Amino acid sequence: MNYYFTGTLVVLFVLLCFIKPAHSRNEYLNEYGSRCGDFETRITQSVSEDQQLQALDRNFNNGSRYLSLTYRKYLGVDCKTIKENVDLKQQLELMKMCGRVNANPSLAHNKNFRLLVSKCRGIDPVRLDNRPEDGKSKWDELKDDYKKENPEVNLMGDKIIGPKNSKLKIPPKDFILSLPKPKDE
Repeated sequence: MNYYFTGTLVVLFVLLCFIKPAHSRNEYLNEYGSRCGDFETRITQSVSEDQQLQALDRNFNNGSRYLSLTYRKYLGVDCKTIKENVDLKQQLELMKMCGRVNANPSLAHNKNFRLLVSKCRGIDPVRLDNRPEDGKSKWDELKDDYKKENPEVNLMGDKIIGPKNSKLKIPPKDFILSLPKPKDE
């Protein structure tokens, strides 16, 4: 029996117990890479063995202490551009969502949405209504033109199946089909 393989399996099963599921996040509100750098302060103390023995005997602490200040700058885009990109992403999300927020007056009375309502105040949604008066889309127009040029072709989505003079039609949604005939065995 291979104990290394068994040990590896046991370790993997133990690690699986600590794994958490991944959850989706809103990309606009996350600040991916918006940090320009990290600043870190550290105090360290080193004590030799002789000094440890002296400290135990006489309650004397005479080790070397160090103060370390570290700044780590991330390479890539400058900080101003990073912050502008984060602000732009948030503004795009607000622009998309403020129409819904302003259309729901009950959110203004809910204290949990106070910040969102204040950010969306004064933003009027702009709706581009460029549909033709008959209400048909460009796809419907193209499909109608194709049917005029090719009357013998049956297309999906047509209300009447088969030729124009056929009496076959699509059944209604609540239509119940009959059961198949049982097979003789």
